[in-house]
Amino acid sequence: MLRRLASLGHQVADDQEPMSPSPGDDSHSHQARATGGLAGVFKGLTGSKLTKSPPPTSQPPTPITTISQQLSDRPDVLSPTQTPPSAPAIRDIPAEQLELFNRLRTGTINERIAAAGALRYAISDYPLNPIREVWLAGRDLIDPAKPTAARIAGWELLTACAKATPSSDLERREYFQTLTAQAHAEDFHLQLAALEDLTNHGRNVAGFYHEIFPLLTVWLSGAYKAVKAARRNASRRDNKTVKSKGIATGEDQNFSLLFTFVKDVIKFNFKYASDAVVGKLVDILLRICMNTSAEEDLRSCINVIDALVTFGSIPNGKLKDCIQVLSSIHCLVPNLQKDSWHTISDICRSHHGQSTMRLLLDVLRTVSMGAGKEKNKDTVRDVRGALSVLKKLLSKSTEKGYPAVPLALLIDGLVNVSASPSTRIATDILKLVNSLFEGADGRVNPLLAEEHWEPIFAVAVQCVEKATPPPGSDIDGSSIKTGSTTTEEPVQPDPKDTIPHQSRILVVRVEQLLAQNQSDLVQREQCIHFFTQMKHALPDSAAMLVLEHFKAYQSCLPSQVDWKESIQLVVEEFYLDQDRPPLVRLRALEIIVDTYNFLTLVTDLVEETVVTDLMEQILSKMGNEHDVLVLQNTVNFLVNVAETTGGEIFDRIMDAFRSVVNGDMDRARLAYASTSKQEPQTSDQSDQSSYLANQSLSNVVTRGQVQIFIRLMNRDASKSAKTFNALVRIAGSNACEIDARLTAMKLLFRIRADFDHRIYLTTHTETEGLAASLYRTEASLARKLADDAAQPQRLSRTDHAAVSRTSRGVSFTQGQTGDRGHLGRPNHTPKPAVHQGLRLWSLPELDALPEEPPSEPSPRLLSCRKGADDDVKSPGHLKAILNISSWLKTLLSLFHEGCDWEIYSFILVHLPSQLCNQPVFENNGSYVQELRQVLCEMIRMSSFQEPPSSSGLRRPDVANCLFHALAITLSYHRYFQKPDEDEIVRTFITGITDKTAKTCIHALSVCCHELPSSVSKSLVTILQKMAMVITQPLVAMHILEFLACLSRLPALYSNFREEEFRIVFGICFRYLQYVRDKKHSARSSHTSEPSTPAPGSGSQLDLTGHQSSTDDLPQYVYALAYHVITFWFLAVKMPDRPNLVGWIAKNLFTDVDGTASNEEQAQVTLDFMQRVAYSDASDSAEDPLFKEQFFGDLHRKRWIIGNSIVTIKQSKETGWAEITRRYPSGTSSFAVRVEFAPLPAPQAPEGSDSALWSGRFQQGITIAPSHLLIQLVCPMPQIYDPSLRPIPLADEDAVERAIRMFDRNSTVDGHKVGVIYIGEGQTKEGEILANTIGGPAYLEFLRGLGVLTELKGASFNTQGLDRENDIDGQYTYCWRDRVTEIVFHVTTMMPTRLDNDPQCVMKKRHIGNDFVNIIFNDSGLPFKFDTFPSQFNYVYIVITPTPSRPPVALRENCTAKQEESGGSSSSPFFMVQVMSQPGFPEISPAAEPKIISLKALPNFVRLVALNASVFSNVWANREGGEHVGSWRNRLREINRLRERYGPKINPSPPPSSIGGSTIVGGGSGGGGNNIPPSLFMTQIQSPAQQGNDSSRPASSIMRDSLYNRRSSVATFVTSTSADQASHRSSMLSTATTDNTEIFHLNGADALVDSVDFSKWS
Repeated sequence: MLRRLASLGHQVADDQEPMSPSPGDDSHSHQARATGGLAGVFKGLTGSKLTKSPPPTSQPPTPITTISQQLSDRPDVLSPTQTPPSAPAIRDIPAEQLELFNRLRTGTINERIAAAGALRYAISDYPLNPIREVWLAGRDLIDPAKPTAARIAGWELLTACAKATPSSDLERREYFQTLTAQAHAEDFHLQLAALEDLTNHGRNVAGFYHEIFPLLTVWLSGAYKAVKAARRNASRRDNKTVKSKGIATGEDQNFSLLFTFVKDVIKFNFKYASDAVVGKLVDILLRICMNTSAEEDLRSCINVIDALVTFGSIPNGKLKDCIQVLSSIHCLVPNLQKDSWHTISDICRSHHGQSTMRLLLDVLRTVSMGAGKEKNKDTVRDVRGALSVLKKLLSKSTEKGYPAVPLALLIDGLVNVSASPSTRIATDILKLVNSLFEGADGRVNPLLAEEHWEPIFAVAVQCVEKATPPPGSDIDGSSIKTGSTTTEEPVQPDPKDTIPHQSRILVVRVEQLLAQNQSDLVQREQCIHFFTQMKHALPDSAAMLVLEHFKAYQSCLPSQVDWKESIQLVVEEFYLDQDRPPLVRLRALEIIVDTYNFLTLVTDLVEETVVTDLMEQILSKMGNEHDVLVLQNTVNFLVNVAETTGGEIFDRIMDAFRSVVNGDMDRARLAYASTSKQEPQTSDQSDQSSYLANQSLSNVVTRGQVQIFIRLMNRDASKSAKTFNALVRIAGSNACEIDARLTAMKLLFRIRADFDHRIYLTTHTETEGLAASLYRTEASLARKLADDAAQPQRLSRTDHAAVSRTSRGVSFTQGQTGDRGHLGRPNHTPKPAVHQGLRLWSLPELDALPEEPPSEPSPRLLSCRKGADDDVKSPGHLKAILNISSWLKTLLSLFHEGCDWEIYSFILVHLPSQLCNQPVFENNGSYVQELRQVLCEMIRMSSFQEPPSSSGLRRPDVANCLFHALAITLSYHRYFQKPDEDEIVRTFITGITDKTAKTCIHALSVCCHELPSSVSKSLVTILQKMAMVITQPLVAMHILEFLACLSRLPALYSNFREEEFRIVFGICFRYLQYVRDKKHSARSSHTSEPSTPAPGSGSQLDLTGHQSSTDDLPQYVYALAYHVITFWFLAVKMPDRPNLVGWIAKNLFTDVDGTASNEEQAQVTLDFMQRVAYSDASDSAEDPLFKEQFFGDLHRKRWIIGNSIVTIKQSKETGWAEITRRYPSGTSSFAVRVEFAPLPAPQAPEGSDSALWSGRFQQGITIAPSHLLIQLVCPMPQIYDPSLRPIPLADEDAVERAIRMFDRNSTVDGHKVGVIYIGEGQTKEGEILANTIGGPAYLEFLRGLGVLTELKGASFNTQGLDRENDIDGQYTYCWRDRVTEIVFHVTTMMPTRLDNDPQCVMKKRHIGNDFVNIIFNDSGLPFKFDTFPSQFNYVYIVITPTPSRPPVALRENCTAKQEESGGSSSSPFFMVQVMSQPGFPEISPAAEPKIISLKALPNFVRLVALNASVFSNVWANREGGEHVGSWRNRLREINRLRERYGPKINPSPPPSSIGGSTIVGGGSGGGGNNIPPSLFMTQIQSPAQQGNDSSRPASSIMRDSLYNRRSSVATFVTSTSADQASHRSSMLSTATTDNTEIFHLNGADALVDSVDFSKWS
């Protein structure tokens, strides 16, 4: 069409001369190639933008000035008000104008110009009659040859004449011919203005009715040529396309004015125009439209055509061309759509309406794409224009005069043009189709209401297919190349004018129709079918509608005819299309699952390969899956399939899972390769999203494999074994994603085996303690972060870079082991701050396993083969043996090669817990031995992996976890040789000197019971190492507990010499000094007992949940140190004990600042030592038969002598006496009889009985108790101090009561410990306490725990158990040594009366008040601390058989099997763990679980219970005072009697010199008469010392804290040993002379000397 329009532009009237060229045109203008106008117009058709106005020219337009302006300064020109010179009168011309007229006719050129201007004003202001004469006189001035000023003056004069009084038609014709004659090109605007004035702006064309239209046609053609040339020149000068926003050239102004004039002429005079003339005018207008590139030109042409339609009509022969051009403009020029549509609508509502409709439809129905480029361009424009106008007409109503659009013909046309390869035509077709479905009221166009939509949808589908052009074509379809031919010019279309956008509109509209669920929508199936055909271009919401339809109508089930095609569509286009959003794919997966479930039910009705093919199709692209949510649901489906499917599909599923993992590995390698070349970037990850939302693809399939294992472990051994192997591979691969490996390990580390080696999964790993040490619990991390916030530290760049790694599978490190340094001494620099956000695991692990594991062990999976019953090929009971060795090899490989810190830390925390279960590693002794070797080597060589600095951890923290694992391997010592056991002990010794000291000390405590020979071999080294770390925080109580336990294992130190014992005592002395130092720091009294910790101070915990380093619980350290001294003094061989007394006394009674210290505990300890230094005999009680009925009259008297109460009972008749001495630490009773030397036998006097003198024992001689006191105990001389002399006690009731009260205090420390048995499956308090018997292991444990003792009539403290009526049972177990007594409250030995006491309150009243309870947990379930609610139960020592017992249903079978093998029903090893109240410090070697053999179990547990009871007594009194033992109570009773009956002390007694010693008695200061002395004195100082100390500040007197000194006990022991040797040598030297020893002692030495009984014993 545009080719035809373009031809109109070349037709010029033969009788018309072209206008002269503009002066701006140059000679080379022909070289510029014209860009044709709809070549340019319709650059809108090819995408070019039209300019709104012509480009400006570089020459300014000719100035249009008035004559008056030109002549205003001329003196020779008269103004209109001046009177001209006199001249001959001429008819009808006033005299004053005559001269001007003459000058106009005959004057010079300048005179004529001036006269013309003056006459113009005269004609305008004063109409002249002879207008024609003036016209004739001045018309030659407009001749093109005249100068510019003359031409301007002439045009203005003629214009004034034309506007003058009306003339005749002849005159007007003459005027018309003159004005329209050939003029200068620059004068066109003057010429046009003159014609406008002549015609009164087109209203009056009298005299030239038929000439005006041809003239305007010629002028339009010439004006367009002029403006086009001007624009071309301007463009050439600017060397670019100028897009001016306004009319900037004279030619543009002329062109615009001409269009306005033409429109006015048509408006008022169209009746004078013939069809031929109008046709030529239309041709020129269309030619301009086709060639112009300015929107203003197009708008002007449209306005003229609109005027023709409004005030006339378009000739029939030109209607088609007009419609094509207008429709093209309507389609291609958005800014002119309104103008063009206004004209088109007028045509459609005129008598040309039906013709216009026919023309538009014919374009669509008859068009065909040719091979020529230009022809195809014209065709595309015609088609697009027609489609644009038809789309507009579809929205118009026939009631408003618009022609109706016949739908059938329209569809035929659309089918025809849809075959075009043009994407623009396809886009316009879709626009038109969209208009059909979107009516004016939002409803479907009435034309479609009752029609089939299938043809329209087919057209739309054909158009949408062009959105993806074939190879060799542009993506937008605007340029399709075939060889060298291009059918369209390349463009950049508006995004809204694209096929995808329009197709989306259509789909959305159809989707809305479907979503409305209208019952009258009969085309629903056609819409769904349309969506299925649009599968590649279907948006997600529409896809959801298709899937909903398929699901609702079960289109994918075999009951439907085309179900295979439907399920194929769902799988291929919706599920496997990874560009679809997850919701669409998940809905498709639901349909697939439904189809699969149905197919599995009707396998007989479908082909055998249907299910296999469907699964193969689903699994085909699983390795390329990238969406976590879709993969998660797919894996869930495959897990269900794996449960029931055969081996072939199961293997295929496992292969698909492996492909996902391998794909993740490949992507990780590529990501690492790309990021390794870039600089590390810091990122701030403030929070961690949920684990499942951010998990890797590998983790999704790994969780699926975990689910498969959990579900099939009790059902299918083969599949479970394959899954186990796959999980082991994932866990051991450093290339796999971290979270996937952690998921695999969460299952692998939970694998356990029971007595029968049947595999089960535990839900309780009991790893919270180790996890807290690595900040892997919420509480420990919170405390660490709070500490870091309180003491912020500046991280290095390396630390920041490590923290900034935010990869999903990357944590603190990437498998780098770091520098290999040794443990060495602890670094005192602060720990680095810990950073949160990259921790992939922590405890508690709420989602550790994706689902709950079976509650019973697997009957199919075994850890090893044991006997014929475990044959894996047993018919009907197919079993499998898990390759546990591969799991151990994986762990060993990770230790050797290193791995990511998240993996490494997870292994460190969970390995010890799994090692506790020995049956799972049965028959893998070689790997266990290798594991032991690796652990020892890593620790000794410090070759383990170093934690990243950003974790806030140090190497000792890692070593601590390794020590825990090594401690568990002690239970596998049956696989080890003696050198291996020695290496284990040596390895633990290496950790004593580091921050791992506590863990190693606890492990060595276990070694004492399990590896006694190896410990004995290295025991001296152990003690020396401990002596080196006594200044280390948080190890005091653990060292002392170790020493306390060790003292009760004499076989380990049987070869000790005095020097080794001194190491033990030296450690205790240093801890006593530490406690005393804390007293001084608190500014307490020098004479008071150790201050009680502030409330809550003992419960301060560090970041790992352990005891705070700021408080080492000094009360417990204090009590435990004295106990250890007592225990170990008994351990010393008796001949060596006296040698140690002086040294021990010096350290007990000397304070940290060198002054005397007279603590109660020191007094009672030394009191005990003097009782056992020369004898191992136990206490002796008073003879119950030493009574008057047997010995006659008895005299009794009591004294307080030192720290003892001496009672002497003397028989008057027999001479026998009983001397009883009550010490704080015990009681000694002796029966004595005075033996007299025989006298010479003189002659007997008269009356005397000579027999009385003949024997050794003289009857009847009166001997008072005081005689024995003086003769045996206290001869003279006595020391001056009255407080040290024997103090006689009055024989009165108060003394008797005091003695009775004294005797009620036991001579040993009494403790009570509950023992509770929990039967299988028991969890409730009532059912547990109702147990009356336990298993064989429990009974054996009780037998080793203590001695079975009858309660009735018991003379000892039964700790609340009834001793009269057997209310609490007949027997209980007790244990006692020289110092300690433990009574066990055994619940199974107490009566159970469920009828009267269903809640067993009688039992609960005992165990509920016991600070410490032993729990023998045979339930198979983890023990919970709150099982027995009580505020007094501080500590539970939980004993758990490892492995746990089998279920009740299988117990008989297990028992029978054990009887056949001769074994017992108990496990040879038990896990012992100490559980304490929240806030309670870690006080036991079993704070972390320890594995103990049954043989060593009773002794180990008893010692743990004893230490826990001691600590609990201290802990219970931490707020209101201190715990006072029985010895101290007895000492205090003695002091009370001394205070009451002793003499009052003079505050300043005269000194007494004894052996050169100066001793000041009485106490510390005035008013001493009312101060009861303790042992001799409370504090002894020389006057010089008192004076010096009073002048010194307290800080200078105090010694440095024990924690601020690092002096070795070896030095301490050496110095003290030298003192003792010096003392002994002094004793020897003085003995060789006169047995007189001269002492010069200060206060402390005098006190020590006074209590050192070894000097006089």
